[in-house]
Amino acid sequence: MTSQLNLPGDGIFVFRVWRPDLSGPSLCVLRGDTLIDITCAAVPTMRDLLELEDPAGWAADADGVAIGTVDEIAANSIESPNPARPWLLAPADLQAIKACGVTFAFSMLERVIEEQAKGDPAKAEKIRERCSAIIGDSLRSVTPGSEKAAQLKDALIAEDVWSQYLEVGIGPDAEVFTKSQPTSAVGYGASVGLHPVSSWNNPEPEVVLAVDSSGTVKGATLGNDVNLRDVEGRSALLLGKAKDNNASTSIGPAIRLFDTSFSIDDVRRLELDLTVSGTDGFELSGHSTMTEISRDPLDLVGQTRGRHHQYPDGFMLFLGTLFAPTEDRDAPGEGFTHKLGDIVSISCAQLGTLRNTVRLSTECPEWTFGTSALMRNLSKRNLI
Repeated sequence: MTSQLNLPGDGIFVFRVWRPDLSGPSLCVLRGDTLIDITCAAVPTMRDLLELEDPAGWAADADGVAIGTVDEIAANSIESPNPARPWLLAPADLQAIKACGVTFAFSMLERVIEEQAKGDPAKAEKIRERCSAIIGDSLRSVTPGSEKAAQLKDALIAEDVWSQYLEVGIGPDAEVFTKSQPTSAVGYGASVGLHPVSSWNNPEPEVVLAVDSSGTVKGATLGNDVNLRDVEGRSALLLGKAKDNNASTSIGPAIRLFDTSFSIDDVRRLELDLTVSGTDGFELSGHSTMTEISRDPLDLVGQTRGRHHQYPDGFMLFLGTLFAPTEDRDAPGEGFTHKLGDIVSISCAQLGTLRNTVRLSTECPEWTFGTSALMRNLSKRNLI
């Protein structure tokens, strides 16, 4: 197990690493404790690797050059890297970055509360008590789109607590939205950004699937779908403002490729732990289990990609979160919200640890290396 990233001893892990000597990113595989640069003309990007029929087999056997130990490179990835040494990037490049919402019963209830509270955390506790009394645990046993779900919908409408969040939570259609743009996600160690208008927000620890252009899942990693509860709570039409901001998407530390040791069945059983450590001494911990997801991961993939929508460069798909913190941080009844400097760590025994520090989006490094810069860099290196 690597000490910095808590990666397990088995499995094929592929990374993207910024190499200052090349002024651009490289595709790397972990062998032992060393990262091997396997970028080549046949596979210049993570997108190209995932398009292979057997990316794990290819990465395991590919020739490459050692660029340093994974712990050394991870240590240099924390917030302000030494620009003369390599650092970790998000393990996604040309893929669209999509996300699914309200896929767990508890977080579904919290979205309803946000909507009812109109983004005001002071009102949330009273609304939470009322909604919990009406709904209780009934959501956990309902299959979305089923006859029982339709009956529950009618009952909730009669109680005047129906919500657009319950529609996507138990109705036939999942919520799938664009979280951020290709090449825009940040990786392990980087700052994650909060829009300055937000005063009620939280991390969202999630499993993220790496899906190729045909809709085949090739691996999985971790993600933080940074959430602005007040902005989205004011209106669901503000979802773009709540979700897609500078450094508001974190993915990493690496994609674990599917092979004989790890498959979609393992994804269905993953357990995630989250810790938030504040400079004020505040500590928060949470736990999420994929066994409680309301929709199967492959159903979510199918609702994202099909004859209705294609992704020629594949996509990364956030699967949603069970975690919606209600613990008071400051005033009683106002629940949890981030403070600048919070360190967020999302851990999973099979996928490692994703760590980031919370800043304002306006204070995080600007996103400047986009698709055109990537193409020019790869061309200069004679890789395309």
